[in-house]
Amino acid sequence: MYDPVTHQAAGREDKSPREAAYSAGGTDLRWVRCRRPTIIVGGELTLDMLELLYDPVSRTHEAPLQMKANGGAFLIDDFGRQRVHPREMLNRWVLPLERRVDYLALMEGKKIEVPFDVLVIFSTNLAPRDLVDEAFLRRIRHKIAVGDPTPEQFREIMVRACQSRQVQFDDAGYDYMIREHYTKMERPLRAVHPRDLPDQILDIARYLDVRSALTPELIDRACRSYFVDLR
Repeated sequence: MYDPVTHQAAGREDKSPREAAYSAGGTDLRWVRCRRPTIIVGGELTLDMLELLYDPVSRTHEAPLQMKANGGAFLIDDFGRQRVHPREMLNRWVLPLERRVDYLALMEGKKIEVPFDVLVIFSTNLAPRDLVDEAFLRRIRHKIAVGDPTPEQFREIMVRACQSRQVQFDDAGYDYMIREHYTKMERPLRAVHPRDLPDQILDIARYLDVRSALTPELIDRACRSYFVDLR
């Protein structure tokens, strides 16, 4: 059923989803052809959000997140940082991942079976051994380790990020940043750094009312405000 918050109608752009459904001869305007949905949640995810939510005023149930993502992808970002223990969260997924069906409880207690046609993606920067056991890992068939970028990849990300943010890229300034804030500091190259540092430079340049570019002064200010010494 069409949820304008979650779904994107796949039809003529000059018609609303309801108009398109009506003109196609549909009798229930809640049914709309949609693009595959993608739902992303993070540390705010709780077990209650994975169950039916009953509204006593409208006397209707709201579908849980994984049901709204049916036919698409459900990304659980920052897994392990939710308020509920990771093992409790994982136990909730064992049956749906195995049997491709989910069981939800209505307000009066009746259980209903619904399809579980969802690509579930767990994303975390915590060690898997601290989150899951071997039995659960077997149910997640594909594991992808995203490591640090190579120097060439790091530079390419920085070039693209500067272009998209209209920060003037400069080879000499980039070499200065690598030498002073990475090589001398023995700081590893993280893929997120060349995305975030141009944002820092842009903010500082706007505050100082100067041209946003990879200059030593702006680089020093950006790195001082961005990095924290945890040693």
